[in-house]
Order: sequence, then C-alpha cells, then structure tokens
Amino acid sequence: MTATTSADTTAPAVVDLRPMIPQERHATVFAALEALDPGATFVLINDHAPIPLLQRVEQTWPGRFTIDFLRDGPDVWQVAIIRSSD
Repeated sequence: MTATTSADTTAPAVVDLRPMIPQERHATVFAALEALDPGATFVLINDHAPIPLLQRVEQTWPGRFTIDFLRDGPDVWQVAIIRSSD
C-alpha cells in the first residue's frame, strides 16, 4: 500500500469500498489499517456514511487513528484515516 506522511509528496492510498460486496468491506479496511505506517494516511471511499465501521476501528484501536471527513455524502463519502505517530 502506498501511504503518505507530512514529509512525503506522494498521494495517500485510496481504498474504494463501493465495488466490493459488503462482506469484504470491513476486512479490507482492517487490513489497510494494519499495514498503515505511523503518520501515514489512506482515504476510504464509500457509498454510505461509514459510522459503524469507524466506531469499530476506535473500539479495536483506541486513539490510534484520526478520522477526517473529506466528503460527507449524499452519494459518496470520503474519509481520511491517519495513523498516529506511535
């Protein structure tokens, strides 16, 4: 996965869940989160507000990730997920 830090000029990785079947979505996001380096970001794209998913992320990794809604519907949601510098 390509990710970015504040000193990196590459674009963050994008995880687009829209073409995936619902059963694959959470596992895909969790794998991306596990692979994300400290200080790096990826952008999640979804066809609905991913609130339950983001709540589960916080329950699984309390305080490890910062969430920033880049686009908040009504048809597409884009969420930047930033891993804290450990």
